[in-house]
Amino acid sequence: MNFQLGLIGYPIKHSLSPWIHETFLEKTNLKGTYSIIEIEERSFAEEIEKLKKRDIDGFNVTVPYKEKIIPFLDEIDPQASAIGAVNTVQNKDGKWIGYNTDGIGYMRSLISKYPELKKDKNIAILLLGAGGAAKGILHALVENGYTNITIANRSLDRASELAKANGQIEILPLNDAEANLAAYSLIIQTTSVGMKPNADRSIISLTNVRKGAIVSDIVYQPLVTNFLKEASFHGARIHFGHTMLLYQAQYAFEIWTGIKPEIGTMDDELKTILEG
Repeated sequence: MNFQLGLIGYPIKHSLSPWIHETFLEKTNLKGTYSIIEIEERSFAEEIEKLKKRDIDGFNVTVPYKEKIIPFLDEIDPQASAIGAVNTVQNKDGKWIGYNTDGIGYMRSLISKYPELKKDKNIAILLLGAGGAAKGILHALVENGYTNITIANRSLDRASELAKANGQIEILPLNDAEANLAAYSLIIQTTSVGMKPNADRSIISLTNVRKGAIVSDIVYQPLVTNFLKEASFHGARIHFGHTMLLYQAQYAFEIWTGIKPEIGTMDDELKTILEG
């Protein structure tokens, strides 16, 4: 079989997804291609209808279309439905099925780096942000049995809405979370704060972080964010955002092909690419 895969979004010309999935194809000895399908918002519906007529086996969906793609799908996976966003579409016997691999990909990347977290389900977790990425990660944490979770966000209404959808979860304003950082053993930064070109910014100060706590940032450009630099300076262990990119792609590839590719040295290879 010759897999026809791709990515839709805008703008996406500099996406690393082609390198990741072409490497997966090579590792698994499968034939296929992975294409960039850049679609402007004004012609989204028209271009999606054209894509439906093509013999494509699956595609990833990135901003700004993770919600906009949903009405064009024939089915949606329960997890993607709960999150309210789709980042992976499989063409199965002519039907488009939507999935969300972000949360599962994040959990795979985190457990790969810190396997001890698999056993400690009562670890105190602070989730910074309440947007789309936070939704996926929180859903995966809850699904994996983690119960001691606090959400801190600029908008408490948005945090409250996210908390209610996922059980009994505490919410805090960002300044309270900052003051009480020592209470948390795992801190996950899920917003775009600190991304290039605003790489000097951090969502909160980490002065009060507990030594030995795990601090994770989903931003991967720059690779070492200001947030992670400060975490490391204060004695925390860090988790890089580019690994989530790899593992969510791994799960998408698994959905399309039925084969789970090994990450192997791709972590270091991707790090080298991001460092230029």
